[in-house]
Amino acid sequence: MKKFLTRLEEVEAEFGIKKSRTIAKLDFWQSTTGLILGIFILGHIIFESSILVSKELMYKVSIMFEGYYFFGETYPGIISFLAGFIFVVFIMHAGIAMRKFPNSYRQYKAMKNHAVRMSHSDTYLWLVQIVTGFIMFFTGSVHLFMMMTNPQDIGPYISASRIVQDMMWILYVILLVSVILHAFIGLYRLVLKWGFFEGENAKKSRKRHKLFLKIMIVIYLTLGFLALGKYIYIGITHDFSDGVRYKSETIIMEKH
Repeated sequence: MKKFLTRLEEVEAEFGIKKSRTIAKLDFWQSTTGLILGIFILGHIIFESSILVSKELMYKVSIMFEGYYFFGETYPGIISFLAGFIFVVFIMHAGIAMRKFPNSYRQYKAMKNHAVRMSHSDTYLWLVQIVTGFIMFFTGSVHLFMMMTNPQDIGPYISASRIVQDMMWILYVILLVSVILHAFIGLYRLVLKWGFFEGENAKKSRKRHKLFLKIMIVIYLTLGFLALGKYIYIGITHDFSDGVRYKSETIIMEKH
């Protein structure tokens, strides 16, 4: 951030103008919190997709985050702490970003008309971010709150039960699409805004970044829906009468 403010001073001196540092700092923290959330989403969906390999692997990933391989016992409170941290970052990011949202229907209409008239794809992407951000504020909050308050309810069987028997698949479908679109568009805009990987030709770099954006969205949507489909299949076919989280033969053997 110090480097960013130094650059701001150079621009002020060069053009003889004085910019508000508050706006600059808010932009910095919006970018920082967005980057943290984007990286979290990249990892979260990969870890959730471990169910596609096996129920055993998904369970091992779950207890890894509960500290089993560090302490020899599971501590679900670690999940609560991590979910709480992400929730705080999520609220911070949403609060800062809301200042840039259209605050009236007239402003939204003007932005939409501009996108149509100019046929400007990046403006369309910004509109998608507004819509998905609004959806995520509700669906994402529910998901994170559940992780904070029920950290022990994560596993191939108990997660599948929640998705099918509690009808949470509806929320997860909406959240999955929203969070992937919002995260990757956000990372794309972040790269452009701060000039990462720009190269010598900015126009070519933008096209390359946009292609990469589309590829990653397709990959992550495919992974997410395949994983959700596997959970739904388990939820429909598994007998939950014993109420167990998961019976891991490997973990049982390790303990003995």
